[in-house]
Amino acid sequence: MARWGHIRAVVTVGLAAFLLPLAPVRAEPAYIPLVRDYVEKRIRPIVETPLVLKAIAEQNAKFGNVSEMDMRVLDETYRSEVDQHHLQMVKLLLDKSVSHYLREKQDASQGAILEFFVTDSHGLNVGQSTITADYWQGDEEKYLRTFANGSREIFIDRAERNESSQNLETQASFVVMDKENRPIGVAIVTIAIDAI
Repeated sequence: MARWGHIRAVVTVGLAAFLLPLAPVRAEPAYIPLVRDYVEKRIRPIVETPLVLKAIAEQNAKFGNVSEMDMRVLDETYRSEVDQHHLQMVKLLLDKSVSHYLREKQDASQGAILEFFVTDSHGLNVGQSTITADYWQGDEEKYLRTFANGSREIFIDRAERNESSQNLETQASFVVMDKENRPIGVAIVTIAIDAI
């Protein structure tokens, strides 16, 4: 009898070891739910406005058949302008009404929004609150983890301490949907975690 009890115990332990994950379950970092909530309640409503949706739709129509090589050329031109402080292309972007709108929302955020921009379906900037490092986001995680893979989730990048400002920052991005619930672009926001 004792032997059967021992065998049952061994089988139970063996089954438990097989069925339960071997790696410990990791909780998401504490800032993730905070940022997700901020994006859902504060950022998404800013983006889902006629002004932003129209600007994205217009650029999608303009660049409907743009090649990857053309996007790379546009991106290199933009980066070169930023590096050389010759901001012709950058100025055209910053002068758009959608960029002014995003800048107003950034200014009203009490330091929570550090950078705010939206892209078209290719990942090319449509409007931006500040000068961004590049024009084409289509080769970066913020685009690849949202629009490119059809995700409707908010992608929240790893938080980092900004050396100059000492802000703990993260970048969040999500797919922008039109009124017919079709994906048309991506919204990207850099957030000062300590300010939300």
